[in-house]
Amino acid sequence: MSKQASLPITIQGLTKRYGDAFALDRVDLHVRSGEFLTLLGPSGSGKTTLLMTIAGFTRPDSGSLKFGDVESIRTPAHKRDLGMVFQSYALFPHMSVADNVAFSLKLRKVPRSEIGRRVENALDMVQLGGFGARRITQLSGGQRQRVALARAIVFEPRILLMDEPLSALDKKLREHMQIELRRLHEKLGITTVYVTHDQREALTMSDRIAVICKGRVAQIDAPRQLYERPINKFVAGFIGDSAFLPVTFSQGRPLCAGAALKVDDAPVGDGGALLMLRPERLRIVTGQPCEDMNRFAGTVKGAIYQGDSYLLHVALAAGIEVCVRGASQRDAMACIPETGAAITLGLHRDDTVLIPDE
Repeated sequence: MSKQASLPITIQGLTKRYGDAFALDRVDLHVRSGEFLTLLGPSGSGKTTLLMTIAGFTRPDSGSLKFGDVESIRTPAHKRDLGMVFQSYALFPHMSVADNVAFSLKLRKVPRSEIGRRVENALDMVQLGGFGARRITQLSGGQRQRVALARAIVFEPRILLMDEPLSALDKKLREHMQIELRRLHEKLGITTVYVTHDQREALTMSDRIAVICKGRVAQIDAPRQLYERPINKFVAGFIGDSAFLPVTFSQGRPLCAGAALKVDDAPVGDGGALLMLRPERLRIVTGQPCEDMNRFAGTVKGAIYQGDSYLLHVALAAGIEVCVRGASQRDAMACIPETGAAITLGLHRDDTVLIPDE
């Protein structure tokens, strides 16, 4: 199985209502050919509705959906020729692994002589070579997920859709499968739309991430840009852990807790904004801080040991509690201030990000 000619997906004005509520509210989205795009959002945000609309299982009220240059909004699901991996895997327990994988080929009336070879190749691709004769009930959760993936790719689709396929796996296996899925995508080059509510999973696997909120695309960007430069409070709060401090402007200069902020690309004006504080970007200031460091006075409320890191809870003088994350090496743990101690936190200018106060 080699790289296939993948298709881009173009969505314009896609709308779906249930009564007075919008599941999709005039969604515009372009998925590039060969791209791994993740739809990320909380429960009820509309991400699964959007995926099911692409798959053809949900009919939108209005809008356009193109695969390549072909308008496909009215094309039935079984004629869209998409690979699909469901959250439940949707495997047939009474069939063998090979028969499950061959199912989509039989529906497409692929010659019997060709089916065996393609099933074997697909199972090899997901590292299940030699498992064809086994029953689904004899497999682990991770192996069942691989069978579902093999079934989705065996007919060499040009678009692959996945609806939270790793949600039933334990943490260690889930993280392992994230890397495997990413490697498989790089090998096959299939345009992939992946749904998850797990932010770390999205950051690990995606070329780009579309954050969905209330039926709309709040922001679409590469993982690093999305994490480091979110465009609003919702995205900043959903992608990673964040606390926010109010920022005002005086003659175009940003002020936070009564002090001037050292910041690049500060918006100009007298409106309000928020300073985003990420736990891993804050530092405990000891000695003389560098000139590009913003400083915040606070009081230690407690520390939590988390194995590879520690989390320090600090109440700032501004009245907001923040967290500081650090590596839990012995020398670092020995330097953690005691509860009740007064400390100064530092945030480097490069990590000082302002977002609109919406």
